[in-house]
Amino acid sequence: MGLNPRKVAILVAANTALAPFAIDAYLPAIGVMADSINASIHHTELSISMFLFGFALGQLCFGPLSDRVGRKPVLLCGLVVFMLASLAITSADSLTTLLVWRFVQALGGGACVVNSAAIVRDCFSGREAAKVMSTMAMIMMLAPLVAPAVGSGLLYIGGWWLIFVFLAVYAGFLLWLLGTRLPETRDMSLPAASPRQVIRNYASVLKHREGMGYICAVAASFAGLFAFVTASPFLYLDYFGLSPSTYPFVFGVNVLVIALSNRVNIHLLRKRTPQQNLRFGLTVQLIAALGLVLVTLLNVASIYLVVPLVMLFTGMIGLITPNAISSLLDHFGHISATATALLGGVQFSCGALAGVMVGLFQVEHLWPMVLTMLSAALVGNVGVRVLTKANRLDR
Repeated sequence: MGLNPRKVAILVAANTALAPFAIDAYLPAIGVMADSINASIHHTELSISMFLFGFALGQLCFGPLSDRVGRKPVLLCGLVVFMLASLAITSADSLTTLLVWRFVQALGGGACVVNSAAIVRDCFSGREAAKVMSTMAMIMMLAPLVAPAVGSGLLYIGGWWLIFVFLAVYAGFLLWLLGTRLPETRDMSLPAASPRQVIRNYASVLKHREGMGYICAVAASFAGLFAFVTASPFLYLDYFGLSPSTYPFVFGVNVLVIALSNRVNIHLLRKRTPQQNLRFGLTVQLIAALGLVLVTLLNVASIYLVVPLVMLFTGMIGLITPNAISSLLDHFGHISATATALLGGVQFSCGALAGVMVGLFQVEHLWPMVLTMLSAALVGNVGVRVLTKANRLDR
């Protein structure tokens, strides 16, 4: 379409970064928010799960709509909903109000982010799409690295409500940026799908053997990541006794490793296919998960062993996610937003489930985290190798 790949990557990354900012920026303020709305901190943490649930639903609902009416209308409406819900949260005075508005905010966020991969697929395909997605993911990785620090600063300056004002301002900035800089990328000459066709489109993705293998890879690796993210405060602060000031650095290094592996992915794509890189990343992730289980089993789980193994596990997401998404969308270019919506719905649902698995039983040990990460790695490896087996030689 004659669009600059780097420009598209930056615009789409700025849009995609909305979700990690919405999840991570207010984490330092959850304790203060709990006091403000007269709820326990554990109940207030339900707003994270509520966001994930709404985000998954938003992608499932608005992905097909994007295929029908175009990327920009859905994207811009989603930003308006996200912005207004963020402002509404600033006046939340009860847990119920907070949960309701977080859900609405997530619906808007889902409508925005579901368009990101679809826009890339509209403009590029194959190796070029994988490269753009890697660049996009690398830029996007700065969001979870920066968001907690931004949230802490805003909490210190004005209180927890200022964090959500910041999110509203960011959404407003995106509304202007994407409204003025991003053209409509969907080919509007293509016929629009009816609601019945949308259901058939979802069914066609669900029945596509290789496509479900790629969805399995992304969802499983995300579940493993979210198992670690959920357990990380206990793991680093309680189990290993790190100070709160050290925690952001030990946590943030995982984001840097993911960004580095994205650069490695771009380099490897010169000589290897996206599918080869995907399977390599899944294999290394499984080895890292087995290492975590082994050091826990042998009771030698020191911070000097666990941190590098976790870094190796999470780092492989930079090889897994962009290659799996570009491989998936190569099969569904005509319904790319629908395929991306299903992927996002499954991915965030699995992430929420992994978080529940880690936190539900309140076991004061590493076992819930390492076993959930191992289970996720096994599912990802088996899913790709079984479901995409028949198509390997075609590559």
